[in-house]
Amino acid sequence: MSNLRTLHFYATPEHDCSYLENKIAKTLFVDPQVELDQSTYSQLSDLGFRRSGKHVYRPHCDDCRACISVRIPLAVYSFSKSQKRILAKNKDIYATTHAPSFTEEYYSLYSRYINKRHQDGDMFPPSSEQFTSFLVEGAEHTQFIEFRDATDTLVAVSVIDTLEKGLSAIYTFFDPSLPKRSLGTFCILWQLQFCQQNNLNYLYLGYWVKNCRKMSYKISFRPFELLLEDQWVLVQPD
Repeated sequence: MSNLRTLHFYATPEHDCSYLENKIAKTLFVDPQVELDQSTYSQLSDLGFRRSGKHVYRPHCDDCRACISVRIPLAVYSFSKSQKRILAKNKDIYATTHAPSFTEEYYSLYSRYINKRHQDGDMFPPSSEQFTSFLVEGAEHTQFIEFRDATDTLVAVSVIDTLEKGLSAIYTFFDPSLPKRSLGTFCILWQLQFCQQNNLNYLYLGYWVKNCRKMSYKISFRPFELLLEDQWVLVQPD
């Protein structure tokens, strides 16, 4: 069984930052050869680590602390009026849970999403190998949540990891031709509802970077908690 005291960590060489222009980054990785049990993975999540494929990592930059972990505390969370409207707008969508896998249907949706929404990102251009290494390979407790409309058309997929006291939102891709549905927000709202229904304490959203526009959505779910100086700090609505 894995535990924090026996884990080995490795730091990458400095490389270009994925989030901020003209910045250099460094990343701390857990030994990828170690199989993490749910308890250890949950503890790492509480320490600000994230998973991408087989790699569990945390920013480890020498002179920058811009990447801040975000989680939503369900005990004090309530849905805003605008969020309730998004839920109502998508009441025809149903969700089912599946083991991670590569399918042509998944990949077609993923490709359209990346090509439309993330042409300036690290995942462009998409490839089947990238999809598999990023989303299919990974933790034992990973699930794909399929979202389908009334015609049984796949409109979104959320990749989540189950933790001891919450969920970790790994990634969501959705149909970019349906902007009126606000599918990205809807999928997070669904995960928040799932946490509440299953008495889970937190939804972990990964890193927020103040000056990175694509990450601004993460702090629209209030109240939220930020990991500051290794302590989770509650941020209430304005």
